[in-house]
Order: sequence, then C-alpha cells, then structure tokens
Amino acid sequence: MKEESSTKDIPLIGVWKLISFEVRREGEEPSFPFGRDAKGLLIYTDVGRFSAQLMRSNRPKFVSGDQLKGTIEEINECFKGCISYFGRYEYDANGGFVLHHIESSLFPNWEGTQKRFVEISDKRISVTTPPLVWGGKGVAIGALVWERI
Repeated sequence: MKEESSTKDIPLIGVWKLISFEVRREGEEPSFPFGRDAKGLLIYTDVGRFSAQLMRSNRPKFVSGDQLKGTIEEINECFKGCISYFGRYEYDANGGFVLHHIESSLFPNWEGTQKRFVEISDKRISVTTPPLVWGGKGVAIGALVWERI
C-alpha cells in the first residue's frame, strides 16, 4: 500500500466468510467446482495484508491420519479441493479493484500480482477474477460472494 494513504477507511478491512464460489465460462451455465457448500475465509487487515482460503466441504480424510502419508488419490482430491494464498494488497476504490500481491500460494503459479474486481455493499463483497486458466477447461472467471463476520 502507498505509505501516504490511510488504510483505516478501506471497506475491505475485516474478516469475510464465503457465501458462494462459482466459475463462469462463455457459453456455459455457471459451475460450482467446490460444491454449493464450499467453505472459505478472506481476511484484509488495516496494515495492508490479506489471506484467502477456499475449500470443498467434503474433502476426504487421509486413512493414515498423517498429512505426509496420504495416498496419491487422497492428496490429489485435497489439492484440487483447496485454494489458499496470502500477501499484501492494494485497494483502488475508483477503479473497483484490489491488487493481491501474492507472496505464497498452494498453487505456486499464482504467486505475484493478481487483480480482483470488487463490488462492496454493507455486509457483502462480490469478487470476480479476470479471465484466467483454471479447472482444466481453458479460460474461466471466478465469481465469489463473501459476507462480513
């Protein structure tokens, strides 16, 4: 964040729970890759930091009970059912977007700067991605709704 700007007036600041996560592809109905009951948490702090996690609700538990001893299938299902990343952010109210400067991600290809378009209401924010390659079917737009908790 720019040092001269005040973060105290940024409406994104707070903790948000995921209400819905859908993927939109041209010519198709929206899909829910993590199910209609996906879980997630998005946190924006007043010092310019953020953290985002989204998960499929029904990810399988590992039979071994050891995170490092999962079967290929268990690891595959858990990885494909989770998005997690964190870093710094910059909010542009006039442009209607936030820049996520991703420092680390479960999917390393997302590390770097990514733009998210935001619409803010009293207790909810809608976040959409620009078109990006995701889900094994080419380009898609992610659309998420978050509610302040």
